[in-house]
Amino acid sequence: GGGGRRRSAAREQRRGAADSEPDTDTDPEEAGGGGVTEDEEGAERIEGGRPLPPSVEAGPAGRAPLSLLELPPELLVQIFGSLPGTDLPSLARVCTTFRRILRTDTIWRRRCREEYGVCENLRKLEITGVSCRDVYAKLLHRYRHILGLWQPDIGPYGGLLNVVVDGLFIIGWMYLPPHDPHVDDPMRFKPLFRIHLMERKSATVECMYGHKGPHNGHIQIVKKDEFSTKCNQTDHHRMSGGRQEEFRTWLREEWGRTLEDIFHEHMQELILMKFIYTSQYDNCLTYRRIYLPPSSPEDLIQPGLFKGTYGSHGLEIVMLSFHGRKAKGTKITGDPNIPAGQQTVEIDLAHPLQLPDIENLRDFSELSRIVLEVQEQVRREEQQQEQEEHSQQAASQPASPLAGEGAEGEETAAGAEGLTQNKAPASQPFVLPMGVISRNEDYPRTCRICFYGTGLIAGHGFTSPERTPGVFVLFDDDRFGFIWLELKSFSLYSRIKVPFQNAQAPSREAFDEMLKNIQSLAT
Repeated sequence: GGGGRRRSAAREQRRGAADSEPDTDTDPEEAGGGGVTEDEEGAERIEGGRPLPPSVEAGPAGRAPLSLLELPPELLVQIFGSLPGTDLPSLARVCTTFRRILRTDTIWRRRCREEYGVCENLRKLEITGVSCRDVYAKLLHRYRHILGLWQPDIGPYGGLLNVVVDGLFIIGWMYLPPHDPHVDDPMRFKPLFRIHLMERKSATVECMYGHKGPHNGHIQIVKKDEFSTKCNQTDHHRMSGGRQEEFRTWLREEWGRTLEDIFHEHMQELILMKFIYTSQYDNCLTYRRIYLPPSSPEDLIQPGLFKGTYGSHGLEIVMLSFHGRKAKGTKITGDPNIPAGQQTVEIDLAHPLQLPDIENLRDFSELSRIVLEVQEQVRREEQQQEQEEHSQQAASQPASPLAGEGAEGEETAAGAEGLTQNKAPASQPFVLPMGVISRNEDYPRTCRICFYGTGLIAGHGFTSPERTPGVFVLFDDDRFGFIWLELKSFSLYSRIKVPFQNAQAPSREAFDEMLKNIQSLAT
């Protein structure tokens, strides 16, 4: 009898395969809905969904059930409710009894809660005639690929979007850094779109951009790690006072001030350029997935996202990640000089710096001398390593990098041990040398440890990019700084403490691949 059931299920699967999604997940809409096909009736007869002959039904006292169908329906509801929602359509194809049980809404309520964290009182749905199965199939499952962290493709500016399940909505929140130069202030956020299920037919997508409330929008899932949004009513974004009013409103929200407050002509230019560039998109954007960096016990501090000061460009979002002997700061938001996706700073964890005492630290030339000595040492070591690699290749004996690390991230056991020892040194007094400009004078006056590093600088439009020497200063678990030697300026970074959902990388390889992708797009 099992063979007949398997054949009929296989036929169903073949039929369903034609219109299933590219990732071959089964569509939960199939479970618990629609009529009964001939195949299912056949399967039910074979499987014993109809009453069994008395001889089989009675059996010896206390006999264990021979089939799932002999279990009480409420027990089957419990069992089915504990399975992943994507497995339930296959179950619905087994027989009409299973299909009937899968119409029980408590099964789907549990799936909504356990898989997507929907803790709403779903009973209020009943008023609108929408079932929990509809919420699961037409909203949560259908749009599951867009949950998580994303970077919009807005030229050099980038951005940070977190798409989350919020009650019976899916909402895309754009996160904005606080106003310059207050790096320790919390992030600001505004909704760009939302999706909800107000009628049984299908989910409704709404654009939330502008100041006139929700209006008609569209979302297209291009591929697994990319999607795009489109506004169908961009007139909702316009203001009665025209572009001038739109600019003034944007300036107040984005920068927290008026143009009259900004005396610096170059800064006025940069701000106006950003407004003209970013507002042309009208919320019709393409987003690419980003992951939070994976952490390991050897890391200097917890990796993650930080807000940093970038001179006239205001605050920007940077992702700090660790790669063996190197740490990298990658821009999630950017500017016309160094676009989003580029690696703004690289920290050489194998080369800690011993800062001069507090009196001599005020002398810029003394700090400069120390850093340039280390830069020369690093250059010699790199040359030596290249020669060794060259001779190894000549001898046809390829070096064996550590698992999961390329040559760039290799580290010796001694080096790794050194890194771990660097984690908790005694704090030392810290002050910026005279002549170094800091937008935020409120930086900590003690630090734990400093490392040699390089910072990327470039002309407008990312012309003549160049890695220049600098000092990475670790203040505490949530703050670090970078002294750009050539620019004589200091950037202060403070951790973003938002618990972003669905943002973990599935593996270290997936994270590295993502970093490579956003950097190549920026180039």
